[in-house]
Amino acid sequence: MVDPPEEQPQKLPKGFDPEHDTLLDAKSLRGMAHPLRPQILGLLRADGPSTATKIADRLGLSSAATSYHLRQLAAYGFIEEDEGRGTTRERWWKAKHQRTWFDPRMVVQRGDTEDPDAGETDVLAHDYLYASADLYAQKIKRWLDHRDALPDEWQDASTMSDSMLRLTPAEAEQLHHEMKQLVDRYRNASSGERPEGARLVAAQFQVFPHFFPGDQPAGDSADDGAE
Repeated sequence: MVDPPEEQPQKLPKGFDPEHDTLLDAKSLRGMAHPLRPQILGLLRADGPSTATKIADRLGLSSAATSYHLRQLAAYGFIEEDEGRGTTRERWWKAKHQRTWFDPRMVVQRGDTEDPDAGETDVLAHDYLYASADLYAQKIKRWLDHRDALPDEWQDASTMSDSMLRLTPAEAEQLHHEMKQLVDRYRNASSGERPEGARLVAAQFQVFPHFFPGDQPAGDSADDGAE
């Protein structure tokens, strides 16, 4: 009898903190299948424990809808009941982690004909990434909607900029790592008592290869020959 191969330990991304972070796998990815769930989860992480009714008011939804999505988030391990606050009439929920990590290469086996769920997982991964990109854009647009009404000091402190860099993969990874370290330093500082005037700030950054409209997909090359 041949012993089955030993299961290899899951490789965690650089900078992953098991105490505060969660890593999406093929199963938990299904818990993010609806675009409202990342928004609800983000609200619980930013504002702390809340109820279906309070979240519904914040997002302009019905409490029945938020209650359903909260139960789904709990079923997939993203949130849990805050039993110290709950009552027989209304349940309070809290996030179990502070950040979600996702690498589609860890859950999508492209071309895997033996896995009947491979195609579905590929679609879920695609939809989750696009929903995340939409959330980032929505945050910027909401800031722009309120920008003119903000005090001068917050207008001076806010920025929306980008830089075009020509980097190797190693350099881009190092840039990503250094930016994350900087954000983490401020995250750790903001976890305790905050001075008067502090408020929730969105610090977004993306590092990725740039494509102009009409560029060939990665791995393809255009025909440079001319007739």
